[in-house]
Amino acid sequence: MSEVTVRFVGGPANGLVRQLPAGPDGAPPQRWIMRHPDGTGPVQAGPDHLYERDQPDDAGGWSMRFVRTDPFGVSE
Repeated sequence: MSEVTVRFVGGPANGLVRQLPAGPDGAPPQRWIMRHPDGTGPVQAGPDHLYERDQPDDAGGWSMRFVRTDPFGVSE
């Protein structure tokens, strides 16, 4: 499975850059749920932060824009 570089825009992960799985077209998933933008804390706690794929950048990566934050488990 290949990966693509994604920069998160807005919300609690603003400015964070991560590798996400890439689809056959080289794009990241349409939506991504993030629980711990800073990479700390247990996976089972905290709210869910929803991001949506935005657009490719000039360096071959993508941006993901913040949509909303939901209480833990609501987005599952």
